[in-house]
Amino acid sequence: MAKVSVLLWDIGGVILSNGWDEADRLAAAKKFRLDAEEFERRHALVIADFETGKIDEEQYLSTTVFYVPRSFSRPTFQKFMRNCSVPLPLPLAAARAVGARGEYVMAALNNESAALNRYRITTFRLTEIFDFFLSSCYTGRRKPDPDAYLYALEITQRAPEEVLFLDDRLDNVKAAERLGLPTLWVQDPARLREDLAAAGVTTR
Repeated sequence: MAKVSVLLWDIGGVILSNGWDEADRLAAAKKFRLDAEEFERRHALVIADFETGKIDEEQYLSTTVFYVPRSFSRPTFQKFMRNCSVPLPLPLAAARAVGARGEYVMAALNNESAALNRYRITTFRLTEIFDFFLSSCYTGRRKPDPDAYLYALEITQRAPEEVLFLDDRLDNVKAAERLGLPTLWVQDPARLREDLAAAGVTTR
């Protein structure tokens, strides 16, 4: 059996909070007095294009929030979006420890819009952990579409059994399993160090 040589990480819900999920959008609707149902409807129309780089953040906001005059500015709303991102200290430290050992190629495979992805990479110094980022905004491929995982295999030039995929969303984990990747379903990020150890990945 081939030895795992690549760790393929989701970011949101694993080592950071989710970047712009439903809870964040509901909080935004409450804070900025938006019609939450209409906001969510408009978000659903453009999220695929937003996360695959077909539209940028300005276009996203024009569709979802600023299609009518507002009493607040775009920068104010964008600041709120970014402030929704916070680190998960224990799993983030575990990821840093694994990366520091230098035993694995460390790659991120996440669904993220470009501006928010850049913010999170910079703010939380993720380039110190990961060798490269296969974010949907760069590749045009979103999990759980099989193309997202197949592209990662092409880029890393590894067989599926050599790539351990970590994600907090079961749909994404199941999609990777169907392609033959070993997986780690992160149900409790605080236990990530223990879960990695159980999968044979040393974090100390």
